[in-house]
Amino acid sequence: MPVDLLIAGAKELHIMLQPEQLQAFRIYAEELLAWNARFNLTAITDDAGVQVRHFLDSLSCLAVLESDGPLTGKTLIDVGTGAGFPGIPLKILRPSLRLTLLEATEKKTQFLSHIVKRLNLKWVTVLHGRAEELGQDSAYRERYDWVAARAVAEMPILAEYLLPLARIGGRVLAQKGESAPAEVQAADHAITTLGGRVQRLAPVELRGLAETRYLVLLEKIAATPVQYPRRPGVPTKRPLQAIALLSGELGL
Repeated sequence: MPVDLLIAGAKELHIMLQPEQLQAFRIYAEELLAWNARFNLTAITDDAGVQVRHFLDSLSCLAVLESDGPLTGKTLIDVGTGAGFPGIPLKILRPSLRLTLLEATEKKTQFLSHIVKRLNLKWVTVLHGRAEELGQDSAYRERYDWVAARAVAEMPILAEYLLPLARIGGRVLAQKGESAPAEVQAADHAITTLGGRVQRLAPVELRGLAETRYLVLLEKIAATPVQYPRRPGVPTKRPLQAIALLSGELGL
């Protein structure tokens, strides 16, 4: 697959891709499309879409992730990673990153294990499971320097998935679309309740995309209360912000 868009877009993000990294992205794209013919991994299958909406969109996280220092040796869990975004592109650029990929769909975890082996990526763990369960497991709860997610859920729900996994002093990075400012405002109660604080929203312009993307950066400033995250499915059905609003309406 040609990678001209990837090269040009990465330069605009102040990233100079090396030949071995470009080769890794070519292999990644080829394997993604080959597996997608058998399993539904992604709806984006054209060359330009893979380069921009998958690869460049993932790499756009790097400047925010390294705003306080390099990712060298840091731990990052990518929640609801799907076919590996943004985690694997970031790993291609930063090989020493200790990456965990969490995905609830088994066929996708099979692909993730395959591509990690195919690209010979070290210090990568692939987990089949749900964030609500992992966030209550002492082996993973409040263990990560970074917790990232792309297009998983709206912010009031997403906060309950992500913040329990971040260590105190760690960060959460959510990739969002144009609705990000409104979503963050709606999630204010959830973020505070779960021990987080909004640091900033960073707009991202990507080559070939008309719409503005946002990187929502949260800081974990306090321990998440033990009752969160709630059991699987509950955060989606009863988002924390909605509960707070209802309590206020009822005078509770």
